[in-house]
Parts: sequence; C-alpha cells; structure tokens
Amino acid sequence: MPPRIPVQLAAQCCRASIERSSPSSLVGLFSALSVQTRNASILANLSDNPGAYNKRIRVGRGPSSGKGKTSGRGHKGQKARGKVKPWFQGGQTPLVVQRGKLGFENLRAPVMSEVNLDKLQHWIDLGRIDASHKITPKELIQSNLIGTIKDGIKLLARGHDSLKQPIDIVVSRASASAIDAVEKAGGKIMTRYYTKQAITRLVAGKSFHTDEPLPTGAEHVEPVLEKTRQKGFAYRLPDPTARWDIEYYRDPAHRGYMSKTLQPGESPSLFFRVPPAQLSKTKKKQKGTKQEDTKLWDKL
Repeated sequence: MPPRIPVQLAAQCCRASIERSSPSSLVGLFSALSVQTRNASILANLSDNPGAYNKRIRVGRGPSSGKGKTSGRGHKGQKARGKVKPWFQGGQTPLVVQRGKLGFENLRAPVMSEVNLDKLQHWIDLGRIDASHKITPKELIQSNLIGTIKDGIKLLARGHDSLKQPIDIVVSRASASAIDAVEKAGGKIMTRYYTKQAITRLVAGKSFHTDEPLPTGAEHVEPVLEKTRQKGFAYRLPDPTARWDIEYYRDPAHRGYMSKTLQPGESPSLFFRVPPAQLSKTKKKQKGTKQEDTKLWDKL
C-alpha cells in the first residue's frame, strides 16, 4: 500500500483551509478533510538507475534456472572439478623456460615528471608563470603545473605549434622535438642534473639555482668558503656521478649544462674519442689490392 501523508501534516492543512473558508460553509470543511486521503506516490516509484544493480547468479539450485546440477561447468575434467592456473600450458615446457625473458625492468631508473609545451603555454597565458624570467623546476612546482616532486622534469613537444613567445627554461631532460620548438620560437633551453632531494630543497628555499657545475681543485676551496661566510650556508645542487648521466649532460645535442666544459674536438663520451678528420673519409677498396692490416687506434 502506498504511504500516506502523516496525520499531523494533514491536520495542519485542514486547519489552514478551515480558517480561510467561512465557518458556515460545510463544503469547505469536507474538502479540507479530504486532503488526508492523497497518496505520496513518488515514494512508491523509487528505483535504482538502469545497470546499477545486477542480480546475483545462484548456481546449483535446480534445472529450471539453467545453472543447476553441474552449475554450468559441464561434465568431468579438471575445469569441472577444480581450478586451472592461468599460466598452465597443458603440461608442456613453459614458453618462458624455452625462450627466456627478454629485457628487464630497471627498478632504479629515475622517475620523471612530464611537462608538455601546450600546457606550459596555457600556464603562461593564465599568468601563473612569468615568461620574461628564467623558468626553473621551482617555478614549475610553485605554479602547480607539477603536483608531486619526483626525480626530475622532462619537457615534451606536444603542442609545439602553440608556443607563442621565447622562453628560457631549465629542466632535467628534453626531447629533440621540444628543443627544436623552443629554439625555433627564439627561446633557450638547458638540461641540468637534479635529484628529488635537490628539487625539494630548491622549492623550500634551502638551495639556490645555478647553471655552473661544482668546481674541482684546491684553488676553488678558499673562494667558496669566503662566499659562504658572507652569504651564509646554502645547499649546492649536485652533479651527476653515473657514467650515463655524465655523458648525457656533457652532450651539446641535449643542451647539457656540462657541455661548456668540453674542449674543442672532445667527445661527450668518457671512453671514446672523436676520430681525426682524415679518418672520417673511408677510402674505396681497389680490386686486386690487399687490405692494409692497420688498426684504427694505431692511427690516432
């Protein structure tokens, strides 16, 4: 039976209608008393949204349900009696044993926060980032363009056509397309080595941004100490120690901040030297001539 309006609410409605009508009118009295018979049918029609509730399938409860007796598993066999592991291949030698695994997952690889050029331009249009000043990880994080501080920031080239003005930006890594887009707009880009702790200190104001690597040598000790006595102690940004990172930031193609330390003709690699110009041109082999048995490193 549909729920009815409460008695107290009906009495209030009756009282209000009686006061509005004349005391001598019996029609108004009976019409006021008839209010309590109205049904609140909206409460009786409440239901879930379509697809919000799925009826549970009850198996093994008789043949009329279609899932009785064998409960939809069929007759006999391993699948009817138990569970087959998803990696079971029928008893043959597993393929992972035959072929082995290809590659591995580097659990120590740095995790980078990705920033695209279209999102960066949108932040500049909103006034969250000032394009007239150098953009460092500190500005990117304080403007909430990057939420969580990770091991570094990588600049990607999505929306490279949306860059309107030249920018001067420093990030951990950058794709080749992003470097071309920034320099095509008249800007400047540099990649620098950061760590998660270094970025945290940079945002907290415990460290100051610099594009110069740490000086090496005894002659630099006293100037650094004198500068510290005058301005106070501040954490310096670290330099890379792994071979891959050192070679990355020494490479001018990546716009690394350590590329300025390279001598003319020096290779970014720590183990391979740039061959001389006369070795870059290969001589054509003549027919009937014996190949010269001279190693490449003998000519260096």
